[in-house]
Amino acid sequence: MRRRTFDVIASTIGLGLAALLVVAGGLLTWANSFVGDQVHSQLSEQKIFFPPKEGLKELPAADAAAMGKYAGQQLTTGDQAATYANHFIRIHLQGIGGGKTYSQLSGAAMKDPNNQKLQGQVATMFKGETLRGLLLNAYAFGKMGSIAGIAAVAAWIGSALFALLGALGLWHAHRVPVEKEVLAGKRSKHTVPEPVIAD
Repeated sequence: MRRRTFDVIASTIGLGLAALLVVAGGLLTWANSFVGDQVHSQLSEQKIFFPPKEGLKELPAADAAAMGKYAGQQLTTGDQAATYANHFIRIHLQGIGGGKTYSQLSGAAMKDPNNQKLQGQVATMFKGETLRGLLLNAYAFGKMGSIAGIAAVAAWIGSALFALLGALGLWHAHRVPVEKEVLAGKRSKHTVPEPVIAD
């Protein structure tokens, strides 16, 4: 194959990949922006605020430390949602349910429908677990948005790299001699003598 033809083919493939990565980068950037905006706006509407540091003394030390990073702030991000769900709501639910889950308490309440204390625990656990689940979903979506942002950066860098290599390949194709071959191999300088045929 002629070197010029090879360069043109390789460069065209590179430019095609650059175009594909531009589309991917655009979509991933849009996903990152859309998810981030949705998570922020939906969490902001809930008007949830982290307690001040003085209100965290009742929590275990590790949970108080995790919550302390956001003390007094409004909950607006996925990372904040995960912290609030795992280090505040979960701890209070464990105290309300005596270490039992909503499912366990609900099963016990169905067997004892006249136990008002147990019925109250079940109702509180249901509300708390629902809120915790919603916050953890917001965290998961926020994390997916962040991953989309990282992938977008990689796609933009890849598209720029392929575009540069493709342009350099086309530039090189017009400077290589037309008759030059690629992977043609070299002919031996030594000739093999023809065999002598005896009469």
